[in-house]
Amino acid sequence: MKEIIVLSGKGGTGKTTIVGSFAALAKRKVLADCDVDAADLHLLLSPSEQQKSEFWSGQVARIDEDSCTECGLCQELCRFNAIKDFRVDPVSCEGCGFCSHICPVEAITMRENMSGYWFISDTSYGPLVHARLGIAQENSGKLVAAVRQQAKQIANERNLDYIISDGPPGIGCPVISSLSGVNLALLVTEPTLSGMHDLERVLGVCRHFGVVPLVCINKCDLNEENTQHIESSCLDQGVKIAGKISFDNIVTQSIVKGIPVVEHSDGRVSEEIERTWSILSAMLENDSKG
Repeated sequence: MKEIIVLSGKGGTGKTTIVGSFAALAKRKVLADCDVDAADLHLLLSPSEQQKSEFWSGQVARIDEDSCTECGLCQELCRFNAIKDFRVDPVSCEGCGFCSHICPVEAITMRENMSGYWFISDTSYGPLVHARLGIAQENSGKLVAAVRQQAKQIANERNLDYIISDGPPGIGCPVISSLSGVNLALLVTEPTLSGMHDLERVLGVCRHFGVVPLVCINKCDLNEENTQHIESSCLDQGVKIAGKISFDNIVTQSIVKGIPVVEHSDGRVSEEIERTWSILSAMLENDSKG
């Protein structure tokens, strides 16, 4: 079983569109949406929910009204201004626990926080593990780890060949949680200045964790000069270009209809995505033989 993560240094580069097409192309796989802060892979795959589980992470302060003497010390010292009128605002509370330590009558306790949900669903392309983080909730790195753990369990139980994950954008905690231990990372970028800058950042994260990166340039024909710059920069760093995908309104049409683009059309974009998947799967097969 091989695990592939699709990442980008910035949002909106087309990760989910590409993962949705990989879902239609790959055989014997489980899919995982690790972008728990803004999960949207389910919009393309139309999953049927089979299991829903709560995700508990972090703590929130709670004031016992019967014990509270309303001395005001907690309100005065809370640097997050989360306590007003001797009540805790759970959205503002950071769960640091300081108020519980300085309360003279021990009226404040820390309670576990229900931060969101993770799901196991069936799609016409295979099982999907995804999640939804609650409003203003943090610790999404832990939720990413939970999603990956469930995906691995399903892959082992069903003897599947691949885990294909739609990763979060950026280089923060959720990216680190989704990247560590995978076999291959496909980095999707665009031929823009911000895309080029953020690609370098996520390449650095891959190098730090020893994960082999490949690059896919989406909308490559919008700025051919920048595309050539990305190709030459990757060549200098020994990073392989796994694919170049042209700009085409057919992608938008497939998203509107809620189906992967390779299922919607057999045109140029579909051929380019199929070619990219062939390169990825060939590399993983050679890695298994090696």
